[in-house]
Amino acid sequence: MIAKKMVKYVEGSSITRAMFEEGKKLAKKYGASNVYDFSLGNPSTPPPASVKKALVNIIEDTKPNKLHGYMNNSGHEEVREAIAMSLNEKFKTSFTQKNIIMTVGAAGGLNVILKVLLDSGDEVVAFAPYFGEYNNYVANFDGKITVIPPDISSFQPDIKELQKKVTARTKAVIINTPNNPTGVIYSTDTIKKIAQVLEDKQKEYGTQIYIISDEPYRELAYDGVEVPYITKYYKNAIVAYSYSKSLSLPGERIGYLAIPDEVDDFENVISAANVATRILGFVNAPSIMQLAVAQCLDETSDISVYDTNRRLLYDKLCSLGFDCVKPQGAFYLWVKTPEDDLKFANKAKEFNILLVPGSSFMCSGYVRIAYCVDTDMIKRSFAAFEKLAAIYINK
Repeated sequence: MIAKKMVKYVEGSSITRAMFEEGKKLAKKYGASNVYDFSLGNPSTPPPASVKKALVNIIEDTKPNKLHGYMNNSGHEEVREAIAMSLNEKFKTSFTQKNIIMTVGAAGGLNVILKVLLDSGDEVVAFAPYFGEYNNYVANFDGKITVIPPDISSFQPDIKELQKKVTARTKAVIINTPNNPTGVIYSTDTIKKIAQVLEDKQKEYGTQIYIISDEPYRELAYDGVEVPYITKYYKNAIVAYSYSKSLSLPGERIGYLAIPDEVDDFENVISAANVATRILGFVNAPSIMQLAVAQCLDETSDISVYDTNRRLLYDKLCSLGFDCVKPQGAFYLWVKTPEDDLKFANKAKEFNILLVPGSSFMCSGYVRIAYCVDTDMIKRSFAAFEKLAAIYINK
């Protein structure tokens, strides 16, 4: 008999993943070219050529005990130093290797830092809509998620609701910008307002409240929109980063935590993050991928493909009468549904269109469309979207 907690997890298993598996079944039945799978945020552009070059050079030139062996739980020192110097150049920070913990992707990093911060019953705030796994990550450490309902006029965080819902038990606030699922980038003004609320609440309660910035989509920003770097605006800020999207390496599970010197109780926080990396079973982030990304810190995959897809899909669905949030970043389109989002997603599936219901992101009445797919598939899907629109809009 499995644990009671796992029973709930199994019952609530990710709709996104279920849709992805459904897509594979439909592809076998109807042919891959006749299925329009927009379910999973799986990068469609290849890694930059520098990644392959780095891997080849590392494998050929690195001693086996360095290539495959254990290292400090925080990661290779030279890799952490290279990342710190890159961040300093980009964002005018003052990091060194001691501020960087290499992680098993951003998800691993989030679990590490939540393990560090949370006691049973502590609260973590998240702004809906948000990546649904946050609920599970917080529950892993017996924390409680506090959901801030969305401001659907802009999908910027609702500051007034934040003021109401932060309590003496609030230990952290998770932000995700560019946002999954909306594609919205939180403005500098928004970040400053969040920081001010938390500064005030820390003084009111005599506690520390950390902002955890989940940043796998940082480089995926369009039209020159700036993505604010959180440590500029709030002292108790920690960044969880992943190379899954910027370098198109989601399956390699490589990222880092950046923990500035300025955070309260820094020495204990950084030491605990090192220990948490080990006791959660990660031990250390993948050695070869650490060494590889360190050689590609100024590279990204070709995000112009995502920009092309973004424009194509947004323009087409708007022309059909759908109400869409124009994404500023990431690779998702957030679309208002004319009926219950689950029913709408099921109706779309009748035309072999796979979408993820907004209720998976704690925001019903919308669907997420992942446009990190082949551009030709988007074009092929237009006829199916026209049929879907004919049911709801162009009756």
